[in-house]
Amino acid sequence: MFESIVQFATDFVATHSHWAPVLAFLLAFFETLAFISLLVPSTVILVAVGTLIAAGALDMLPIWIGASAGALTGSTLSFALGRRFGPAVLSAWPMNRDPSLVERGRAAFARWGTPAVLVSHFFGPLRSVAFIIAGASAMRLLAFQLVNVPGSLAWAYLTPKSGEIGGEIVGAVWRAVSGGS
Repeated sequence: MFESIVQFATDFVATHSHWAPVLAFLLAFFETLAFISLLVPSTVILVAVGTLIAAGALDMLPIWIGASAGALTGSTLSFALGRRFGPAVLSAWPMNRDPSLVERGRAAFARWGTPAVLVSHFFGPLRSVAFIIAGASAMRLLAFQLVNVPGSLAWAYLTPKSGEIGGEIVGAVWRAVSGGS
């Protein structure tokens, strides 16, 4: 199922490149939104979008801007949900389906404190609970944003960039093997 979603999204962006920043926003928003991030293969799609950048079909800057805005919006909304509903939200569906996920998130905060928010952008399972845990733990919004903003910007850049670099490597290997220029 995820493979068909990834293929559809990649084909859509390749055909409708003007929608790429909007798609990047939505993917990053869903990836950082509590609960939903477990259901949408956003990171994989953004990496695939990076291969379109390598092929020259898209520009990186609009993708980065869209993904950055989406990541900031989704993570801040997750933080607000944690703040509004407190620790009880961590025992609600779908978090209660995998209590170890919440425990790993709490352990990350116990170990790293506020920087866990920054680190969580780069670890899929932690990303789905970290922002809501930050809000539920009464972290101040300013402290949250001081680590969330650079984490969102870095993740939004590095995720499609990894696909772009991979696409460039594959292209270089293909040209070397096929004798093309």
